[in-house]
Order: sequence, then structure tokens, then C-alpha cells
Amino acid sequence: MATPDTPSFDQGFWQEHWNDSERAAAKPVAANPYVERETSGLPRGTAIDAGCGAGAEAILLAQQGWRVTAADISSAALAKAKANAADEAEGIEWLEADLSTFSPDRQWDLVMTNYAHPSIPQLDFYQRIAGWVAPGGTLLIVAHGRAHSHGHHAPEDQPEDVQRTSDDIASLFSEPEWQVVSAYEESRSVGEGRPHLSDTVVRVTRAADTIKS
Repeated sequence: MATPDTPSFDQGFWQEHWNDSERAAAKPVAANPYVERETSGLPRGTAIDAGCGAGAEAILLAQQGWRVTAADISSAALAKAKANAADEAEGIEWLEADLSTFSPDRQWDLVMTNYAHPSIPQLDFYQRIAGWVAPGGTLLIVAHGRAHSHGHHAPEDQPEDVQRTSDDIASLFSEPEWQVVSAYEESRSVGEGRPHLSDTVVRVTRAADTIKS
């Protein structure tokens, strides 16, 4: 829950964020490196990017042959993502939705989220989107690490709840339904004069005999 000192991360927050003139005019950024690293060996199928923002990761998946649903709470974010997608736009379904309440009538072979800041507690959000993974499918979570210093927002806009370790996230997924494939923290630079990023990456697969809940 938001307090006077922390943002609510609701639709109004994200609309304002993506309508910011400097951010709206910024050049497209490259997809984070974990998406290609963690999905390169997976068979292509359907995918959803939950909280797609400007669309870099959804676009990368579409370029690699995935049939992608790019979902975000902000229409301004989706407009920027569509503009960034260019020729790949035809291979992407755009979905404006509040993912903290959205209840899809389908599942995907790959459910992915990258640095999403939902209006509900972070770990609750991950458990929520895990239900969207088809039997035999994959869930990929890229989150802010504990030593986080990210360029997307000022540090004061990042409450502790959005910063998670790999153990925090991996502990949500237990056998026999889930198998943890990757769980690690990594720091990286995104360019001279910009802060290093502290990232947490977790990839899990769902058992093929899982019954849809």
C-alpha cells in the first residue's frame, strides 16, 4: 500500500510517468540482456510481457519469432511501445490492462515481467502472473535487486517492496508444480554517466501436467 512518502504505482502514476516530456521524447532503449539469455533455448510460442513499458523486451521476443501480447496499465506507455515497434508491430498484440486485477481467459507459453512496479505487493504480483503460465511453460521475472540504482525512476520512487533477491522470488515456486531453472543477482552498466543496475533474475518452468486453475 502506498504511503504519503511512496508512489501508488496506479494508472494515474504510470500515465504521468510515460507522459513526461523528456521520457516521451527519449530514444528507444535496448532490451535488458536477460530476456535473450533466458529465452534463447525455448521453443517459440505465445508470450506475454506483463508491464511492457516502452516495449523493448516485447519487441525483442517478436523479432525472435514469439507471438507476443504486450500489456501495460498505461495507454501512454503502449503508444510509445507501438511507435518503437515499427515493423514488428504486426506481430504484437497490444493490451491496456491493470495487471493487478486483470483475469485473462487464456494462458501463455512464456510469461515475462521486467522491472514491473504494480499497485499490489511485489511478490503477490509474481504469484498472480504465475497463474497465466501454460502447463509446460516458463515464467521469467527480472526485478530490481536489493543494491538497486536504476535509471527508470529516481531512487526515492522505489520503495523497498520492489527490490527483491533471487531467494525472495524463487521461494514462491516449489516442486512438483514448478522447477527453478535460473535464480541469480547481477549488476550491469547501461552507459557512461548512468548508474549501475542491480538486477534479480528468476526463471521457472511449470510442470506439463498442471491443471489450469
